[in-house]
Amino acid sequence: MTATRLALDLAVTIRHDGHGGVADDLADPAGLAVWLHERAALLDCATDPVIPDQALHTAVRELRAAVRSLFARAVRPGPPSSADAHRLLPEGEAIRRLNAAAALVPTAPQLSWDPGAPPELRLSPAGSPPAADRTVAALARAAIAFLDGPDRALLRACPAPRCVRYFVKDHARQEWCTPSCGNRARVARHHERRREGRDGAP
Repeated sequence: MTATRLALDLAVTIRHDGHGGVADDLADPAGLAVWLHERAALLDCATDPVIPDQALHTAVRELRAAVRSLFARAVRPGPPSSADAHRLLPEGEAIRRLNAAAALVPTAPQLSWDPGAPPELRLSPAGSPPAADRTVAALARAAIAFLDGPDRALLRACPAPRCVRYFVKDHARQEWCTPSCGNRARVARHHERRREGRDGAP
């Protein structure tokens, strides 16, 4: 589902850097440009690409902070991602920020009905809003649709050592965001059991 993918993609632009720290894929406007280019089709901006400036960069990062704060609420009673657990926005502020971003662009329902396909309702921007506003609003609406949809109940913060990603469980037994995180968690548990065995030895 597009909303789930966009919401998760935005949240996991904060990730483990492979060296024990945290990386930010949206650290600067150039990083945002790459990220948006890779998702142009999902954001309906392939024909009218947006060129990120400092204002758009700030808007997307502020939206991401709101999304990650609401993801932390969604995974309760489990723990949130450790990347920003100490600086989450108050929930009221996160919701206000998300709704304000979604409202940047008024939308109107549009019907499309391709040959051989069922009718499809899409919400399209009303008028000719700036590409930057369309981008931020589309990301906000995707996050709202995700948080209002069935995938929210499957959202988890990966518990593997050093991982800071959120993920949606694909199957009931999935515990980690990726198999490599599962391997790392199993190795860490193995070392912990060995250490405890040595510490408890007479």
